[in-house]
Amino acid sequence: MPYRKTPLVNNYFYHLLNRGVGKKPIFKTNNDYQRVLEIINFYRFPKPPLRFSYFLLLSSKDKQIFLEKIKQQKPLVEIISFCLMPNHVHLLLKQVSDKGISLFMSNWQNSYARYFNIKYKQKGYLFESTFKAIIIEKDDLLWHISRYIHLNPSSSSLVSINNLKNYLWSSFPEYLGKIEPFFTKTDLILSHFRGRKDYREFVFNQAAYQKKLQKIKSLIIE
Repeated sequence: MPYRKTPLVNNYFYHLLNRGVGKKPIFKTNNDYQRVLEIINFYRFPKPPLRFSYFLLLSSKDKQIFLEKIKQQKPLVEIISFCLMPNHVHLLLKQVSDKGISLFMSNWQNSYARYFNIKYKQKGYLFESTFKAIIIEKDDLLWHISRYIHLNPSSSSLVSINNLKNYLWSSFPEYLGKIEPFFTKTDLILSHFRGRKDYREFVFNQAAYQKKLQKIKSLIIE
């Protein structure tokens, strides 16, 4: 395994990126995006006593009981913002438990890769071997990284800026109050602004200058 230059330390924030091997798609349908969100929610806690694929076989009532039980544990990470793109994933998160990021990334990526390979009758690795991680050592950079992550679908021309609020595979709709947060902790970022509208303007006002944001130039890890 390649040596990681950036240490992964408890109570620090990180911008993480991983992509498909050879920049190939890792999501092909809406069901794939929904599946990975459910897997991420499942594995953000210490590894449950059963695989996610077995969890899916439980009744609705038993699923709810199981989720409530694992959510009583201290999480591995807290997820602040995220964006799923056709061939890569962005995460802004805080490590909460020892080796939390490494365990979290390994567990959800392995689970999703099994699902993807079975569904599409593929073999081999789905993700690049080592995810990229940049530590965020200044609090005020959190807002800018969150903005960068949320603008990704627009700056990549996947959707227009006017439709960004409807892109369901990022936490941006949660920040705008359009949907309830699934696992994202939005309070930290939103507490810096006067309200959701203020945050929306903060994001949109820089849409045309995404690649020119000097404050996060060294943190854009693509």
